Amino acid sequence: MQRCAIILVLLAVVPAFSQSNSGEVRLHVADPSGHGIEVTVHIDSEANQYSEDLETDREGNLDVARLPYGVYRLHIVQSGFATIAETITVRSSIPVPYPVALKLASVEQTVTVQSDKTLLDPEQPGNVDQVGSSFIQNRLSSIPGRSLQYLVNSQPGWLYEGNAVLHPRGSEYQTQIVVDGIPLTDNRSPSFGPEIEADDIQSLSIYTAGIPAEYGRKMGGVVEVNTIQDSQPGWHGQLTLAGGSFNTGSAFAKAQYTAGKNTVGGSASGSMTDHYLNPVVPQNYSNTGTLGDFSGRYERELSTSDRLSLSVRHELSRYDIPNEQVQQAAGQRQTANNIETMGIAAYQHTFSPNTLARIDGMVRDNANDFFSNPNSTPVEVFQNNRFREGYFKAMVVANRGRNEWKAGVESDNIFLHENTSYIITDPTQFDDGTPTTFSFAAHRPDLEQSAFVEDLIHLGNWSINAGLRWDHYQLLLNQHAVEPRFAISRFFPSSNTILHFSYDRIFQTPSFENILFSSSTQVDSLDPSTFLRLPVQPSVGDYFEGGLTQALFGKMKLDVNYFRRVVANYADDDQIDNTTISFPIAFRKAIIYGAEGKLDLPDWRKFSGFVSYSWEVGNAWNPVTGGLFLGDDATAAETQLSGHFPDSQDQRNTVRGRLRYQAHPRLWLAFGVQYDTGLPFEFDGDPSTVLAQYGQQVLDRINFDRGRIDPSFQVNASAGADLYKSERVNVRLQADGQNLNNVLDVIDFGGLFSGNAIGPARSGMVRLTTIF
Repeated sequence: MQRCAIILVLLAVVPAFSQSNSGEVRLHVADPSGHGIEVTVHIDSEANQYSEDLETDREGNLDVARLPYGVYRLHIVQSGFATIAETITVRSSIPVPYPVALKLASVEQTVTVQSDKTLLDPEQPGNVDQVGSSFIQNRLSSIPGRSLQYLVNSQPGWLYEGNAVLHPRGSEYQTQIVVDGIPLTDNRSPSFGPEIEADDIQSLSIYTAGIPAEYGRKMGGVVEVNTIQDSQPGWHGQLTLAGGSFNTGSAFAKAQYTAGKNTVGGSASGSMTDHYLNPVVPQNYSNTGTLGDFSGRYERELSTSDRLSLSVRHELSRYDIPNEQVQQAAGQRQTANNIETMGIAAYQHTFSPNTLARIDGMVRDNANDFFSNPNSTPVEVFQNNRFREGYFKAMVVANRGRNEWKAGVESDNIFLHENTSYIITDPTQFDDGTPTTFSFAAHRPDLEQSAFVEDLIHLGNWSINAGLRWDHYQLLLNQHAVEPRFAISRFFPSSNTILHFSYDRIFQTPSFENILFSSSTQVDSLDPSTFLRLPVQPSVGDYFEGGLTQALFGKMKLDVNYFRRVVANYADDDQIDNTTISFPIAFRKAIIYGAEGKLDLPDWRKFSGFVSYSWEVGNAWNPVTGGLFLGDDATAAETQLSGHFPDSQDQRNTVRGRLRYQAHPRLWLAFGVQYDTGLPFEFDGDPSTVLAQYGQQVLDRINFDRGRIDPSFQVNASAGADLYKSERVNVRLQADGQNLNNVLDVIDFGGLFSGNAIGPARSGMVRLTTIF
C-alpha cells in the first residue's frame, strides 16, 4: 500500500508521455532439460519493417524492447534441435514473458514459415506508418543534417519545404519528434536544431491521424524515434564512413556493452558539407556546414520488476547562410550555429503481469546564434535565442481483459530568452523613417501541463482506441482545452482487409520562435505609422480519416486513406521586412483535405520496395487572427477580411517510389523516383526582376500565370554489396546517385529573404558500414 501511495503522489505531480504503441518481449530459450541456452533468434515483421538477428545470453534470456505493436515472426535454428517458427503478437506496453522450449531434432522434419503472417496488423485501430531497421539500413544517403527528414519525407502525407522543415498534411511548424519517449516540440529542421543521425535510429512510428490521447501540443504529425538497441550480451556496434558530392564527408560510430544487469552504450558522429542548407540561387553560394554529436546511455535492471536508465546527448551544428547574387557581390557572410545538450532519466516499475508505471524526466539547453558581417546587405542581423527546458512525465498502464488502460500527466516548462538586433546597411530597401539600428531582449517562461486517459479495446475483429486529453497553455495567453480522440478498425479475415476510421480533436500551441519579439511593443518603432499586432491564439480543430489496409496475393500491402482537417486559428509564419527574423502568425481557419495511398512490397522473388502517392488541397481563410505585421503587410492584413488562398504547403500531387532487387545474396540494386507538382508562391516583382536577381534557370522553373512552381521529376539509383559477412561482423558498401536527370529543383520561391530554396543538383554518395 505504501508503494502504491507513492506512485499515486508522483502521478499527481509528474507528467506522462511515452511511446504510444510499443511493447517489450522477454524471451527465455531453454533446452529439453529446462536449462537456458545461448542461441541466435531471428525476429521480423513485414508490416513494421523490422528484421533483426539477436542473441540470448548464457542463461537463454533476451529482452527485445520498444517493439511497435504488431505481429512478429520468431525463428530459431540451432544445431541438434528442431527449428522453431512461431508468431508473437505485441499488444501491450507491459513486458511480456515468452518462454521457448527447444526440442531435439527428428530425422524427418519440415518447417514452413508463412510469409504473410506479419504482413497485416489486424488489431491496429488506426493507420500508423512504420519505418524499420531494414529500410533505415538501405536508405538513400542524404546531405548532413537531414537524414531523419529524408526518412519521414518518404511517407505519404509529408513534404518538406525550405530547409527540410517537415510539413505533415499542410501543417506549419506543428511536428513533434518523440525521442525515446521524450517529445521535442520545437523546430527540428537543419536551420534551427541539430538532428539525430539516421544511423542512430532503430525504428520510426509516424502518426498523421488516429493520434492517441497521450500526444498533444504539436499535432500536425507525430514522429516516434527509437534509438535504443536491444540488450544483447557482450559488445555490439556500428561504424559508418561516408563521402561524396559537395565535398561532403561524415563518420558515425556507436557501441553497446551488456554484462549481467548492466548495459552501457554510446554514439558519436561528425560531418561536413558545402551544401548544408538549400541555396536561393543555383550557384550555391556560401553554404558550408559542420555538425557533430555525442550520446551516452546507461541502463540497470535493478530487479525483475524495476529498471533505471540514464542518457545524455550533446549536438551542435555550425553553418553559413546561402547568399543570393546581390549579397554575394557585396561580400556578405552570415553564419549561424545551434548547440543543444539534453539529459534524460527514466524509471519503470512492474507491479504485476498486468500493471506497470513509468516516470521520465528531461532537461535540455538549446541555443541558436546568428551573425552577420559588415558587408551584409541590406541589413546586418544578430540573434542569440536560447531556452532551457524541464520536462517530466508519469504514466500507469493496466491490462484488464480486452482492455489496456493508460493514464498520466505531464508538465513542460520552457524558459525562453530572446536577443535580437540589426543594423540597416541599405536604407533604400526600407520605408522612410525605419530606424537604422534596433535592439531587443526579453525572457519569459512557457508553462504547459496536460493529463490524459485512454483505453485500447479488442473485441473479436474490432479494435478501438478511445481517449480524452486536457491541455493547459500559459505563455502570452492563458488557455486550456479538452480533446477527445477516437479510432476504430474492423478486420475481415476472409479477404485480409482492415477498414478504419479516426477522429482527433486537436489543441496546438503556437511556435515559440521569436514570439516574445513579435509581441513586444518595442517593435512598433520599426514602422510606427503602420503596424498591426494580434496575440497568436492556439490552433483548435478536428481531424478526420477513413481508409483501408489490404493484403494482396500474400506479398503486398496496400494502404489507402482519405482525410479532412478543419482548423481554427490556422498557424503559419512570417518575417520582418527584408530580414531573416521569422515569427508565428495565424489565420481565421484552414481546410485541408486529400487522399493518400502506399503500396508496400516487403519481399517477393528478390524484389522489395514501395510506391506512395499523396493528393492534397489546402486553403486558408482571411482575416489574420494573430501575429505582427508592419508597413504594407499591416495594411493588407487589416483590409483583407474575407476570401481564401492556397496554404504554403498546397502541393496537389506527390509521388515517392523505390524498387530494390537482390541480384545476388551479397549484391543488390535499387531504382527510385520522386515527383512533385510544385508549391504556390507569392512574389512582389515581375519576371524581369526574377531574371535580374536569380537568373534564367530559376525563371524557367516558375509559372507566374498559375502562381506555382513547375513540377519536378527526379530519379535516383543505388547499389549495395556485402564485402564481408560472418556471424559476428558484416561490412557493407553502398553507392547512391540522386537527381540523376539533374533537374533544377526549385522547392520554394518567395523572393529576396522570403524563403527561396533550391534542392541539390545531380550528386553521388558512397557509404561504408561495418556492423559487429
